[in-house]
Amino acid sequence: MSHLRIASFFFLLGSALAQDTWKTWLNEGVRAFQSAHYREAVVAFQKSVDLSPTAVEPRLYLASSWMSQYIPGATSPENIEVAGNAERGFLAVLDLDPKNVPALESLATLKYLEAQGTPVPSEKLSQLDEARLWYLRVLEADPTRKEAHYSLGVIAWGSWYPAWNAARVQAGMRPDAPGPLVDSAVRADLRSRYDATLKDAIDHLNKALVLDPQYDDAMAYLNLLIREAADLAESPAACRTMIVEADAWVQKALDTRKAKAEQGGLPAAGGSGGGEGGGARLARPVQSPSEPASPPRRITVGGNVMQVKLISQTPPQYPGEAKQAGIEGEVLLQAIIGEDGSIVQLDVKSGHPTLSAAALEAVRQWKYTPTLLNGEPVEVVTLIHVNFVLGTSK
Repeated sequence: MSHLRIASFFFLLGSALAQDTWKTWLNEGVRAFQSAHYREAVVAFQKSVDLSPTAVEPRLYLASSWMSQYIPGATSPENIEVAGNAERGFLAVLDLDPKNVPALESLATLKYLEAQGTPVPSEKLSQLDEARLWYLRVLEADPTRKEAHYSLGVIAWGSWYPAWNAARVQAGMRPDAPGPLVDSAVRADLRSRYDATLKDAIDHLNKALVLDPQYDDAMAYLNLLIREAADLAESPAACRTMIVEADAWVQKALDTRKAKAEQGGLPAAGGSGGGEGGGARLARPVQSPSEPASPPRRITVGGNVMQVKLISQTPPQYPGEAKQAGIEGEVLLQAIIGEDGSIVQLDVKSGHPTLSAAALEAVRQWKYTPTLLNGEPVEVVTLIHVNFVLGTSK
């Protein structure tokens, strides 16, 4: 009996040591992840996964570390591989936990971001549809996710807008010209193709507002969808009625934003971009790392300090669809600035997806004076705020 007890003791001890090892690597990865050292984080999380293949948390962090390195619109083989690694990582999480909401949301966000960077219309629509299916799975797992309802409305608008805009251009209608579309055959064709899409989008946006009556971004897209759908009305009178409804949503969105500002500032804009750059909502470290940290190769510097070091600043272009939808707000970017002062890595921390792409495109071109530490140039992690206000380009 004593031999069995000794054997059991050593078996349990070995299991505990193995668990400590994967948790130690998990914490190493968390420390790197929180410092925006995503490549280092990948190495640590992969070791944690190898030591504990059935643990969900290391796989979730691993996939999120890959996704944090993805640059929407970049077509390099390395960037495409990064997106593939992120996708495979989140799918591996779902193999272990099919209703893992952070993994489902991250896959939906990834497909949406890939669609925004795709210049081929047919491919873009295909990727938007993939994003739509992932958001539906999010709602199956958790029907209270207002962001998923909102994102489904945005995706539906992205599918409908090209056809609607093409019809207006074909008819020779200026952007501010009143509807409806003159050609009844064109109206009938668009209704047959998009009526269900528009109704579904409006339904999801209304559900988002049931969950959060102050969801001003959802109000802005309701305005947009109703205003554009008015072009399909059977008569000018019916069209004007829908425009009045759209105007009411514009006013409600503006009033809501004003009220939020008076209460202490606008929160981060919602959307299919999700929070934290679209990555998973991740837990705190399991335990504090036992080994001391190595000397940093990067330092963290406040955005106000880095602002004065700017030597070249390309202003962002206000997206036309955002202006049309009455969308404004702040895009918060986390940047890694290289030793030579150029942007090495850029991630969206928060902000409306319609504005985020414009912010990324502009800030990637910014240039800073190199930052020195003890006389040597170092990389800098900082936050960059890009504000979009209607009536301006910034």
